[in-house]
Amino acid sequence: MSIDELIENFEFLDSWEDKYRYIIELGEKLPPLDDKFKTDEWKVRGCQSQVWLVPSVKDGVISFAGDSDAAIVKGLIAIVLMIYNHSSAAAIKEIKIDEIFARLGLSEHLSPSRRNGLEAMIEKIRHYADIL
Repeated sequence: MSIDELIENFEFLDSWEDKYRYIIELGEKLPPLDDKFKTDEWKVRGCQSQVWLVPSVKDGVISFAGDSDAAIVKGLIAIVLMIYNHSSAAAIKEIKIDEIFARLGLSEHLSPSRRNGLEAMIEKIRHYADIL
């Protein structure tokens, strides 16, 4: 699914309750993350929930796998991966994430702790883009 399709889907939903359910559904569709990656090495610091992000690189393209122990956070991971997955390091650095989140309405509808966790995920992805 493209970011534009995601934004269209969000606009179609009337209430934030419906949008939260949709976010949870997106998380349920994430491929399972092997338990061997659910370690401190792959953990995202700054998230209230347990969050793991695992990068892989092939031919200069960075892909990510992720998981969380919280349903809504797992859905947020799915959204973040839709935005950043299968990109070059340079492309990751150019993504205007705040603009995308504003179009989705995420910034104003997430609790401060979830916003902090989302920021921590993005920082981790950018960190991987710097070192890979």
